[in-house]
Amino acid sequence: MDSQSLTLLMEIIDSGNLSQAARKLKMTRANVSYHLAKLEKDAGVQLVQRSTRRMEPTEIGLRLYEHGRAIHNEMQAAQEAITNLGEGLRGRVGISVPSGYGQIVMSDWLIEFKRSYPGIVLDVLFENRADNLRDEVDIAIRVMQEPPLSMVARSLGNVRYLACASTDYASRHGLPRTLYDLRTSPLITAGVSGRQLRLTAYQGEERQEVSLEPTMISEHFPFLRQGILAGLGVGLVPDYVVQDKLDSGEILTTLDEYRLSIFGTHMYLLYLPNRHRTRAVRTCIDFLMGKARPNEGLSA
Repeated sequence: MDSQSLTLLMEIIDSGNLSQAARKLKMTRANVSYHLAKLEKDAGVQLVQRSTRRMEPTEIGLRLYEHGRAIHNEMQAAQEAITNLGEGLRGRVGISVPSGYGQIVMSDWLIEFKRSYPGIVLDVLFENRADNLRDEVDIAIRVMQEPPLSMVARSLGNVRYLACASTDYASRHGLPRTLYDLRTSPLITAGVSGRQLRLTAYQGEERQEVSLEPTMISEHFPFLRQGILAGLGVGLVPDYVVQDKLDSGEILTTLDEYRLSIFGTHMYLLYLPNRHRTRAVRTCIDFLMGKARPNEGLSA
């Protein structure tokens, strides 16, 4: 069994299906299927279990995958050591950040990181998709209730959502005093694509949930902030979106007795355990954790 065969097996298992593995390997699906069948014939055992939805490794297939991944990671580490010998820190870091937190909080952090490590190529995606890490993404920052078991999760702190409105809106319409008052309020918030917005509220051990229909929806949090300041309705946004306007008194909060959540109550830094982390990626992880640590346990 050669390294190309191990690479083929790893891509099939990572992708979960032949078509996606074929795209990554720049081969046809039929060619990938042929080489997998030949690999299993040479090994004398089944390495992958086929189903209509996904391909999963057998016990022997998983062991081979783990050996292949270890070899691949060692080869990458060796290549990195040769490349960086006698030079400053180099490499590429692909990072996926939430649109709001990324724009409002993390942009300054990432600019500082790039300034400190000019030899690193920083590839930043602003997005809210919650799927598995893709090839071009080494690190993902996500707000969620519980991190996926398949990933390494580092805590960046709690996420505190606020129900808030401008002083102008409050003087003209008043502020909602109960969760169910939100149903009749014009709401400004980030929506959940393809399904109704559900707001979860915690008060001590008690948990309540209410379905809402926002009148202004966007993943661009600076835009939501403008709508709140313009007096267009009641905002349901993380505190960092409006913190400076809370301090100045231009925005007021309500329902402060609740912990509110739309997407989750915690922010995590995520990466895959079996993917080789270059020095550049490890340095970026340590940098971001250091930046977030002063806020840990407060709000992210």
